[in-house]
Amino acid sequence: MKGNEKEFLAKISEHKGILYKVSKMYMDNPDDQQDLFQEIICQLWKAYGTFRGESRFSTWMYRVAINTSIVFLRKEKRKVDTHSMVSHDIREEEGEDDIKESQLEHFYRAVQKLDKIDKAIIFYQLEGFSHKEIGENLGISEGNARVKLNRAKEKLKEIIKNQGYGF
Repeated sequence: MKGNEKEFLAKISEHKGILYKVSKMYMDNPDDQQDLFQEIICQLWKAYGTFRGESRFSTWMYRVAINTSIVFLRKEKRKVDTHSMVSHDIREEEGEDDIKESQLEHFYRAVQKLDKIDKAIIFYQLEGFSHKEIGENLGISEGNARVKLNRAKEKLKEIIKNQGYGF
């Protein structure tokens, strides 16, 4: 294996959690999440030669992952949805891990209802990006990033409330 490939795989392994989060935020079906994850890896590999190191690898990876997700989502929306909704059994007695998993699942379902820009903003915020960094990554001003983030949070709260998940 060439050094370039080893280096790439090491970096992907180090940051793969980010890619799983992006996949979950943009796709609700586990098969689609896996397809998106693989597509992101392919696009990262194709673009790896263009990474100049002017920013952190993770910052560059976020941009590629989100752009890939947006394109992937557009393609998926053109397809006829052949997946049926999977019913989730709610157990009477859930353990702490089950409750957290249920909350996360509910959160991701709500995020999926946001538009692509709001999804990206929420993702960047969850990853600890500052308003300035969010603005830079999305090509908007820091103030605009702050406003868009607040609006996205309000939309998310409303979606969660409408889904019947109490605060």
